[in-house]
Amino acid sequence: MHDIPAATVRTRVHVPLRFADGYTVNAELVTFHGLADGREHLAVVLGDPTPTRPGPGKGSQPPLVRLHSECLTGDVFGSARCDCGPQLREAVERIADSGGVLLYLRQEGRDIGLYNKLDAYALQDQGLDTYQANLALGLPEDARDYTAAAQMLGAIGISELDLLTNNPDKAQQLGDLGISIARTVPTGVHSTATNLRYLHAKVQHTHHTIALAPMPGLVG
Repeated sequence: MHDIPAATVRTRVHVPLRFADGYTVNAELVTFHGLADGREHLAVVLGDPTPTRPGPGKGSQPPLVRLHSECLTGDVFGSARCDCGPQLREAVERIADSGGVLLYLRQEGRDIGLYNKLDAYALQDQGLDTYQANLALGLPEDARDYTAAAQMLGAIGISELDLLTNNPDKAQQLGDLGISIARTVPTGVHSTATNLRYLHAKVQHTHHTIALAPMPGLVG
């Protein structure tokens, strides 16, 4: 870890998970002491996160890790304005299949908070994209800091990983914090008629690697 204090594991507890589509999986939920931002972030350990060896001479397969920022509207209520709920569901199954960890980070609305996120939604209804709306509220486009995520990984013994993400900033920040990214693995594309403009904004503003069909005349 690079110039950040170590965190320690507080509690480990086994919890069976069941999703709305019927998918079930057993998870170990891990809480922490000493996280830099003082928040109640959670590690969801799925499958066996221990590096595995696929065969002689092929080296080890690092655990698959996703940093998932909390989204009450998408994760809990199934909002179709974003792709957060489908990404969470996809990530849990993919990580369970290969072995790894989902870090559930309490960073609602790219860390502007729930009420501000809903205020930003109101501005999006007036024509702004998700990033423009944040700026119009006097807030950062993306306020997320992944120092706590790096601490969590260190506390559970993960220093090298495959990162499940479309967001290059996550890989950049983790690398700067001393976490080795073996490879970046993209999530699926969960586009709908109601979130397509949002997804295009992520591609255009923050260079998310999402394969989307072009939308003529769409700005942001």
